[in-house]
Amino acid sequence: MQDKYITISAPGTGDFRDRGSKFLAYAWPVFSTADIKEKLTILKKEHPKAVHHCYAWRLGTDGTQYRANDDGEPSGSAGKPIIGQIDSMGLTNVLVVVVRYFGGTLLGVPGLINAYKTATNMALETVGRTEKWIENQYDITFDYPGMGEVLYLLRQNEATIYKQDLQLFCQIHAGIPVPMAAGCVAKLAEIRGVTVKSI
Repeated sequence: MQDKYITISAPGTGDFRDRGSKFLAYAWPVFSTADIKEKLTILKKEHPKAVHHCYAWRLGTDGTQYRANDDGEPSGSAGKPIIGQIDSMGLTNVLVVVVRYFGGTLLGVPGLINAYKTATNMALETVGRTEKWIENQYDITFDYPGMGEVLYLLRQNEATIYKQDLQLFCQIHAGIPVPMAAGCVAKLAEIRGVTVKSI
């Protein structure tokens, strides 16, 4: 069982041209399908005149959630080469969208596969890779006086805080790295007034 996964550290872009057609690739680190929908909506607004918005994504630390979409291109000529590049780099929690502007010349399936693959590769090559812990997700609720102790423990265990509401009654949604999770949760539970719920 691996404790870490690899994703991209920042958004990236690629620009490939073939016989007048433009293939603009956009790569993003993503964490949910809602995240993916939002990025696709933004891109469609940015490129309303593009003929195709082909994309592929892989989500989750086990990489079992994925989708490849040809968006009207011949079957297997766009989405498959995009996901192929994501997979060949061993990445997850990644979305790549390739926006195509048609240049008047048909490229044929081999030409399209090459174009989508190359544009994706260019976008992914421009960004750094980052190794992240596989995390267990928790909702932690506690009274304000316990905040210092709770935050200290989360920092010590390299937890990621995804949401926090620190009022008189505090709530934190955190991801705790799998190897540290059991120990961290046990220590959190020892703090007076702290409730930890696994998600």
